[in-house]
Amino acid sequence: MGLFWRRKKEDQYVTLGLNEPARPVEQREGETDKQSLEPPAATTEATTSTNAAVAPVALEPVPTGASPAPQPATETGITDTRKAEVIEQPRPSTQTPPPSARENSAASAPSRAPQPPRPNAPQRSSFSSSILGLDRSTEELQAEIDALEQTYAVRFSRAIAATRESLSEKIDTVFQGRKQIDAELLDELEEALIAADIGVTTTLEILDKVRRAVSRKEIADIEALKHALKSELLTILRESEKKGVASEESVSADIAPYVIMVVGVNGVGKTTTIGKLAQRIKMEGNDVLVCAADTFRAAATDQLAIWAERTGVALIQQKQGTDPAAVLFDALKAAKARKSDVLIVDTAGRLHNKANLMAELEKMKRVAAREVEGAPHETLLVVDAVTGQNGLEQARQFLKIAGVTGIVLTKLDGTAKGGIAVAIAKELSLPIRFAGIGEKVDDLVVFDAEQYVNGLFA
Repeated sequence: MGLFWRRKKEDQYVTLGLNEPARPVEQREGETDKQSLEPPAATTEATTSTNAAVAPVALEPVPTGASPAPQPATETGITDTRKAEVIEQPRPSTQTPPPSARENSAASAPSRAPQPPRPNAPQRSSFSSSILGLDRSTEELQAEIDALEQTYAVRFSRAIAATRESLSEKIDTVFQGRKQIDAELLDELEEALIAADIGVTTTLEILDKVRRAVSRKEIADIEALKHALKSELLTILRESEKKGVASEESVSADIAPYVIMVVGVNGVGKTTTIGKLAQRIKMEGNDVLVCAADTFRAAATDQLAIWAERTGVALIQQKQGTDPAAVLFDALKAAKARKSDVLIVDTAGRLHNKANLMAELEKMKRVAAREVEGAPHETLLVVDAVTGQNGLEQARQFLKIAGVTGIVLTKLDGTAKGGIAVAIAKELSLPIRFAGIGEKVDDLVVFDAEQYVNGLFA
């Protein structure tokens, strides 16, 4: 499934070179000679003349065996009687043995056999921190990343198991005992797709293409029909990525912070999604800041504070009733001051007064665009997959007033019928950016259209 946050290119990261093989000594010496700088000519002449004018001071060696000068008795606190006792004691000999004695002792010492050269050990980091992974090779770290992403892929497939059972069982029931494709089978298939929350409009369009393919003898058996369904669903999901914002890489990495506004009605998992989003982006080495701009609901700031503490990200908040645009302004200033990579903004989720909500969101967008070029760069709508067609209606309302650029589909691991993902992509022409697959802090994955469709028919 790839990296979760791909905005930073690989060549923009600082390379420590801890796992690179050591270079030959000759090459390193050559680089040292190239890097050495010669002083200017004027400076060289001045230094030469100064050295010629000033004669070097002769340094006389100090004998190492000489005894130190005695200190006065008043300073040392030694009485006359004690001083006489100390002076009478013989001093240990500190004389150096003559050269002949040293040569004889060296000749009498047994000669050591030359040791064979040790094989070159594999280049590893001089650090031994298993937390940072600096003691492992590039291959080991890449294997660990691949294993982690594979784990997320398995969890994503497991999360849509309920969706697969809902849709696949209905389709299998339609196909059970059938050996040929007729009008009755296509009518039953139409009912199954509508019951799976794919939507009436989307279902009719899909089956219209299927009927034309059957009449042209392009689909002759059940397996071919299943393949055609998978192809149509995947095409719908892929077409939706051409509008909105399908990837954070569409914004230049020179623009910071990357501003994400999150909208959605209360109860769909908006606050939880913000916490998970901050955690996963932070896990890949980005500095994340969260702005609690939903000052209308009393518990919104408290919930975000809990998630910020749990994920270890900074939170900008104000007291209840503060102008959301003012909170966002403070958050943008803080994000630029601390050079944050991403700023995630929570917004109000009320729909009962659309005029006020529209005015509020428009003001926040103007403030963001004035402080950061192109901000907000994404406006994500959080949709509860369990709500089905009700979630689609919510998406339509927010699309009118919030300028949504992408969808976050939550609770996909629950009792969702799952076809709502296809319906949203088709009717709203918006890409599904992320999917919530559980309650844990890292249970948010990048939505994979191909894996989703394959999982429905597994």
